[in-house]
Amino acid sequence: MQKTPFLNHSRRLKSASTVTIFLEKHMHKVIIADVRKCMACRTCEIVCAWAHSKSGTLEEAMKGQPRVNVEAAQDFAIPMLCRHCEDAPCIRICPTGALHRQDLNGSVLIDQDLCIGCKLCLIVCPFGTIVPSYDGRTVLKCDLCQDRLEAGKEPACVVSCPMLALKFVEADQYVQQKRMDATQCYIDKIGN
Repeated sequence: MQKTPFLNHSRRLKSASTVTIFLEKHMHKVIIADVRKCMACRTCEIVCAWAHSKSGTLEEAMKGQPRVNVEAAQDFAIPMLCRHCEDAPCIRICPTGALHRQDLNGSVLIDQDLCIGCKLCLIVCPFGTIVPSYDGRTVLKCDLCQDRLEAGKEPACVVSCPMLALKFVEADQYVQQKRMDATQCYIDKIGN
């Protein structure tokens, strides 16, 4: 039986140059959901389960567990996934260090080998996007499809959305565009 290092937050990182290149490309990118476009088809859920299945078959994906979940809220369908918080409460509360950042400004990831299934992270997640695995031994969350990112691709849920409701965007550019949209809306209102 392999011992789980308690409160050991050391990580097995790839070479420093690989991590640096990865962060330069993806450090400030986030998945944004446009709830006005989402039609609750759940394609993102199926593709997420497929992308994280071991065999990569549709049959396994249908039995798999997605890291994104579409939730109903009034007249909207809202794809809910990990926000990779800057001050992530899940990282702070994890007793084994299983939840960690790939690097200081990287994605919040989980090391399944270190996870003991205590579910403390599930309790403190403000968005409810960390879920117990079907077997209950560990927890699951969005990892932004790290393998796809490292291959130069976008997360599976983003590229599969038939309504283009999910976008993988630079956070700074998204905020700037929102400000421009709000400014234009303001100008339109005072101009009338």
